[in-house]
Amino acid sequence: MTSRLRHPLTAVGFAALLTLPWLGLHTLLGSPLTTVQTVSLSGLSVLGASFLLAWGAETAEEDVPRAFALAILAVLAVAPEYAVDALYAWEAGVDPGSPASQEAASLAVANMTGANRILIGIGWSAIAVFTILRVKKTRDQAVETRNGLLADRVRLDRSVSLEIFFLFAATLFAFLVPLGPGIGVVDMFVLVGLYVVYIFVALNSPHEETEQVGVPAYLQDQTKSRRVATAVGLFVFSGATILLAVEPFAHGLEALGTQVGIPPFLMIQWVAPLASESPELIVVAVLVNKARSTAGFNALISSKLNQWTLLIGTLVVVYSVSLGFYGALPLDTHQAAEIWLTAAQSLFALAILITFTISLREAVALLGLFLAQLVYSVAGVAPTLTLPVVGRVVADNLFALHAFTVVYVVLAAVLVVTRWQHVVFLVRSARRRVEPDQPGGVAPGYPED
Repeated sequence: MTSRLRHPLTAVGFAALLTLPWLGLHTLLGSPLTTVQTVSLSGLSVLGASFLLAWGAETAEEDVPRAFALAILAVLAVAPEYAVDALYAWEAGVDPGSPASQEAASLAVANMTGANRILIGIGWSAIAVFTILRVKKTRDQAVETRNGLLADRVRLDRSVSLEIFFLFAATLFAFLVPLGPGIGVVDMFVLVGLYVVYIFVALNSPHEETEQVGVPAYLQDQTKSRRVATAVGLFVFSGATILLAVEPFAHGLEALGTQVGIPPFLMIQWVAPLASESPELIVVAVLVNKARSTAGFNALISSKLNQWTLLIGTLVVVYSVSLGFYGALPLDTHQAAEIWLTAAQSLFALAILITFTISLREAVALLGLFLAQLVYSVAGVAPTLTLPVVGRVVADNLFALHAFTVVYVVLAAVLVVTRWQHVVFLVRSARRRVEPDQPGGVAPGYPED
């Protein structure tokens, strides 16, 4: 019985089972549902479909050309988050200038910034903590035991220098996005362009085979015809499920928040991304449990690069198509502050990873700052839900956003200055991958601690 529960197909069946209540009760039977039921069932449907989509993408890597895998599977990686963002970007263009349009544009930014901040604040930090705490059982060779308070650390693969370099570039540009009329065509060309260049460089880099585990490993061991049919089936089913569930899930969250006194912005920024981010975090936790923390961190860093470029850069496309003509997705002062804070958090996290390590101390700092700004955000946007003391401290949420942005930027600047040798090493390593006349691999002369 236990062996059957551990069989990869059991996981596939369980993920598919999560989608059935929503597809059966609502989509097929049209049963009337309460707001709580709508959010719960559609959210579970998105969660299950996200697992299936991820497994289908990883399985397909065995058969599709590498260029196609890198370019297309990158889009699939952000599909669940993009579905919510695209929904609100589209609704923002239906009646431009109206209160409904302004709220939809605000919610598009809320989901995008929330997903990115959760990925780093919870994803990067929690996985690092989990890796270090589990080392006695996993014997993960990537974990280094060091003297000092919370000094143990996880060492990353230096080949991830390319992703970190492009993330740095995208993060620095993100600080400029709110200075324009909104998220416009320039932002699209720069951010999507950065990802296209990254894909091009990755295509010309030495190919490293990825060892799959769990469900993808099992599916890749099947015959080619069965493997391809399974991957296509997972794509079609999960994609259709996400399309059917994302609108009621997002709008249900808005309605549920209104019923209990939580603004829609807060629900879409923090609750909605959890359904789409959870599968990836769970998969990475499984990798960590198998002593493969390096592969897990590589996946999280790559996912951040996808979200921070493709997710932001293509919002203007959906908005313009909805408008029927070109237009920049508008940003108000609050949305601009949210983007600056998200960029600042990204900058601080990258300043940590520039040594290709993350210590328990640094992971706790990432997590602590994220939780602190989350509390301040809740207190500022929905003061009725917080303790009176917190509500008085955070009378102005906009001030809190700017304050945390400054904290992140100052900490990042200190790390970059004190780790300048690592910055030089990162640039040299990325240059060896970008320039065709340079030898592959990471640059020599890594600055040891």
